[in-house]
Amino acid sequence: MKDLFIVAIIGYCFGNIQTSYWLARIVKKVDIRTLGKGNAGASNTFESLGWKYGVFVAFVDVLKGLLSILLVKYLYQVGLNPQGAFLLYLNGYCVILGHIFPFYMNFKGGKGTASLIGLMMGLNVWFGLAGIAVMVVVTLATQYVAVGTAVLVTFVVVVTVWMGWGAGAITLSLMGAALSLYLHLPNYRRIAKGEESKLFAVLKKKSIKGENQ
Repeated sequence: MKDLFIVAIIGYCFGNIQTSYWLARIVKKVDIRTLGKGNAGASNTFESLGWKYGVFVAFVDVLKGLLSILLVKYLYQVGLNPQGAFLLYLNGYCVILGHIFPFYMNFKGGKGTASLIGLMMGLNVWFGLAGIAVMVVVTLATQYVAVGTAVLVTFVVVVTVWMGWGAGAITLSLMGAALSLYLHLPNYRRIAKGEESKLFAVLKKKSIKGENQ
């Protein structure tokens, strides 16, 4: 029980590294949560501040998930047997919870997609790369990041079951998927109404804005 608590706290602390929030505060003197979709994540940074800032935030958010998993692997010397997988999944999903609910931001952060990719990379690099490929292909095909995210979290559950990483890891992956889908409900409603920003439209808008500056 003590180990579970320590692993969870490590993850939550890594998750509280709020890249988009601090980047917007330092560089643009704004609270990123007052812009765009109103959350502190890579996607909103991409749409509100530009692709360069969005890529940087995504990279760091992936990195914090990856580093947290690697630290737990080093401290506890665990692998991907059911017991070890549960410990690693607990750590990774607590990174995501820390990202979504940072204590010093009134528990209002991002949605945790990039940190999920970091979790996947930490478990197995090929798992992470496959997840990135799946999300990129679906996002490009549909033009909606939220749809790519829905397929990504489903992919995580399917692989977790398929690899036999145990009931604990499967349960956490299902809970993580449910939370992600819930957080993206406003996006899905906007997609249904034709009001959600499409990826290429955002890129074109930012490109034109950059040319006019």
